[in-house]
Amino acid sequence: MLHVIKPSEIESVVGKEVGTSDWITIDQERIDKFADATLDNQFIHVNPEQAEPIFGSTIAHGFLSLSLVAGIPFSQGMGLVLEGTKMGLNYGLDKVRFLSPVPVNSEVRIIMKCLDITEKNPGQYLAKTEVTMEIKGVAKPAFVAETLSLYIL
Repeated sequence: MLHVIKPSEIESVVGKEVGTSDWITIDQERIDKFADATLDNQFIHVNPEQAEPIFGSTIAHGFLSLSLVAGIPFSQGMGLVLEGTKMGLNYGLDKVRFLSPVPVNSEVRIIMKCLDITEKNPGQYLAKTEVTMEIKGVAKPAFVAETLSLYIL
């Protein structure tokens, strides 16, 4: 669900969950396409026979998992937007920790929590969001990241 708030309502969402995505499957085709796009064809991602003794199967690239943060919220209509936003930009990351490998054919989802929103300049708000990617059936998440978004009103 997309949360649209007024700048005067910022305090009401800080520290709160602002979205949980649907589960999506990370299949070998997605992994292979990411490998091709990034030139990262390490065997643990693209060669099931070589990866099997180490991880039991191929695994997704950590950056493949992380890159889904850019698209999942928009494709599923979730997250946080300030009312009157003309443009939202990826501003960067403060922290990322990859905690568990994502085996091929795993189902993953992201959970978003608003950590902070500050007015950086007049009409520009910087939002810090904690994003956790869960792997269905695995206790530890794939990653926990602090993402930064800039809203221009």
